[in-house]
Amino acid sequence: MALQFILIIPLFIILAYKLYNSLRFKLPPGPKPLPIVGNIYQVKPVKFRCFFEWSKIYGPIFSVYYGSQMNVIVSTTELAKEVLKENDQNLADRFRTRSSESMSRGGKDLIWADYSPHYVKVRKLCNLELFSPKRLEAVRPMREDEITALVESIFKDCVKPEFNNITRLAFGKRFMDSEGVVNEQGEEFKKITHEGIMITAKLSIAEYIPWIRWMFKVEQKALDKFAADRDHLTRLIMEEHIKSGNTKQHFVDALLTLQKQYDISDDTIIGLLWDMIAAGMDTATISTEWAMAELVRNPRVQKKAQEELDRVIGSDRIMTEADFPKLPYLQAIAKEALRLHPPTPLMLPHKASANVKLGGYDIPKGSVVHVNVWAIARDPAVWKNPNEFRPERFQEEDIDMKGTDYRLLPFGAGRRVCPGAQLAINLVTSMLGHLLHHFNWSPPPGMKPEEIDLTERPGTVTYMQNPLQAVAEPRLPAHLYQRVAVDM
Repeated sequence: MALQFILIIPLFIILAYKLYNSLRFKLPPGPKPLPIVGNIYQVKPVKFRCFFEWSKIYGPIFSVYYGSQMNVIVSTTELAKEVLKENDQNLADRFRTRSSESMSRGGKDLIWADYSPHYVKVRKLCNLELFSPKRLEAVRPMREDEITALVESIFKDCVKPEFNNITRLAFGKRFMDSEGVVNEQGEEFKKITHEGIMITAKLSIAEYIPWIRWMFKVEQKALDKFAADRDHLTRLIMEEHIKSGNTKQHFVDALLTLQKQYDISDDTIIGLLWDMIAAGMDTATISTEWAMAELVRNPRVQKKAQEELDRVIGSDRIMTEADFPKLPYLQAIAKEALRLHPPTPLMLPHKASANVKLGGYDIPKGSVVHVNVWAIARDPAVWKNPNEFRPERFQEEDIDMKGTDYRLLPFGAGRRVCPGAQLAINLVTSMLGHLLHHFNWSPPPGMKPEEIDLTERPGTVTYMQNPLQAVAEPRLPAHLYQRVAVDM
């Protein structure tokens, strides 16, 4: 009887709180939640598609409960503007699960930090120092070096090595030798990043019902081990840079040099470096793979892009980022890929630090708000033939994708807009340009272009369910496929 009473008390408190809120506030509609677990078992694995379907039933703003945690999903340009501009200050905090709490070292990074003096300070550091036009230009040779290494590996018809662009910018390391053999630290880095992905995917309902977390101690032990392994590797790399005494343009060198000036802790440096790894690798690699899938499915677009590249670059040199202004169609392809396949289709969660109103409804303090940018980018009221991959739409109308036009929000907007948006755009555009300039791409033998699978894998970021397979045919002189190495 005593045990039953103990279990009933939290349920009673939750029900009483929900009744209080329903009487006090005009809450958004939504599917009826079950006791304790809420709607968590009603949400389909690919959440942004599930929420898109629910928006047709409940309207462009609706509520979903994960356990007792209220989540609000908005799915139109107008509501996105209310979230990210009109109520930006009150919706700038973050909701952190145990995994994001661990990976951000308790919100001491930038991505998962609440809006606070710490966030403002670190954001200033990123804007003025790490992602300034001057620094992005200074590290451009490294980006182009790694992309030419990617082209060389495809040309040699070998297994593609792990993409090193972001790891080299952040840590100043390739984690492999000139032959593509991954070193010991590289293997450790791969192991840690894989563990982080697996742990995040396996976290249970206890994330949203804190009072039952004591039943899931194995998850907490796995998170603690991941955090310890990651911190150990990162500190080793930081110590290597301190001992070398050579201040270069890598982000780790910049952070160590600026540590005293901006009064940031080692915890913040570690958190920022892994922010860059997580956000940079996901954005660049996911977006490029989706774009290439669309290009294989749409030979017309591929041919038109190659004609532009041949006209501007020719066949006696390779493309550089300095060529971007003369390649408007290539830039339009990158935009169209980010429209149809945003890397974080629900953005990262915004948490209300005060009661706000959205779309005529009350959103209580502590609620979590998600902007379904995937749905907004496929809204027929905003986009003509929204499901068609047609880069020309961005030549017919110049649409910003760095947070000022709420029709296209792959990097968010407002106070939480991604500070590395320009770096991600440069990486995606450069990779696409090199892959299209150097190779013709076609489906595997026996497969038609339209049979390329565009199914998404469940998760915060949208990896392809079945990784793209395509046949690359070289189209330039052989000497242009060699890596252009840079020692930085």
